[in-house]
Amino acid sequence: MKASTFVYPWDVNGDPEAAARIAALGVRQVTLASAYHSTRALTPRHPRHRIVTAEHASVLYPTDDRWRGRELSPYPAGDWAPGDAFGEAAAALTRAGLEVHTWVVLAHNSRLGAEHPDTSVVNAYGDRYPWAPCIAQPATRAYLVDLAAEAAVRPGARGTELESLGWYGLQHLHAHDKTGGVGLGDAGMYLMALCFCAVCREGYGAQGLDAGELAASVRDALEPLWRGAPDDGDWAGVEKLLGASVAAATRAWRDETARTLQEAAVGAVRAAAPDGFQVLLHADPVTYHVGANPGVGPAHILAVADGVVVPCAGGPGLLTPFAEQGRTDAVIAANFGVVSGMGGSPGTLAADAARARELGATQMRLYHAGLASDGDLELVRAALAGL
Repeated sequence: MKASTFVYPWDVNGDPEAAARIAALGVRQVTLASAYHSTRALTPRHPRHRIVTAEHASVLYPTDDRWRGRELSPYPAGDWAPGDAFGEAAAALTRAGLEVHTWVVLAHNSRLGAEHPDTSVVNAYGDRYPWAPCIAQPATRAYLVDLAAEAAVRPGARGTELESLGWYGLQHLHAHDKTGGVGLGDAGMYLMALCFCAVCREGYGAQGLDAGELAASVRDALEPLWRGAPDDGDWAGVEKLLGASVAAATRAWRDETARTLQEAAVGAVRAAAPDGFQVLLHADPVTYHVGANPGVGPAHILAVADGVVVPCAGGPGLLTPFAEQGRTDAVIAANFGVVSGMGGSPGTLAADAARARELGATQMRLYHAGLASDGDLELVRAALAGL
């Protein structure tokens, strides 16, 4: 199975040994960040630094004229990724014999929400999620589609992986996160992800719902959970809390909004890209799920994109709905964590990859060569050598 590892430009730039070290892992491809959210990242082998603090979401290359005069536009990186950081790293990785694909984070941007609060998801209590742009808003959608095309199609890249191309919700590690005191399951998280900005309120109206009544119903449904009642989980739990017809109407609005954005973004990437350019989405096969791997309809997304990157931290089960579509030409990439200190399991990578292949995976993604310890990387090398 073809394997690719995620990498940041700052893992490579300024370290003359980095590209060869990554190639020596046995991967054929690198998924290199070109647009990324704020982070604090370890660089355990870099000769010049050990910690990189990316203070805000930014693009890691110089933007072009498409953004001139627009209110919503990408933010340039600071000193953590100056100039064309992506281009510099991509060139070094290509010289080392690696195929470079872009890694593009889209609807996840705290600075955008801080500077343009009206762009953010608003929950049923009126709280804004500054990290979560509302993907129903026309200006935000236009921004995300153009960002996808520009950040994906960088010189030297042979494909892209689009992350967060869908709804984001409450789930987000934000500074010193203090949101785990009440155990919201799937149903509670869905209710906390419902957006009540002006555009979404109109969208619910088009589905036959009164937005004010819906917001009140959401608050009422959540009240037992705040008091410690168990969350029944999954979609049946949402239907129990809201009622089946109301739940279905909210999902109809949100699913259609996400689907059309995904179609538009992939279409824009294809229009800008050379022939043969591969377009993958980070995705979850349950359409109402939100976050970095947003929910998609498996049949729909495999008809739009060339494939998906599927989170397998909790096991490879999410691969099955994509494999069941029978698309032998589609990429179904199983995404494994290989950083022990972040919950990854490089020691079981060979067995995990074998199980993922049985369930339909055609490729692997390894998170993350720049963050992993030397010991983790040695385990990765051994696993890939045996596959």
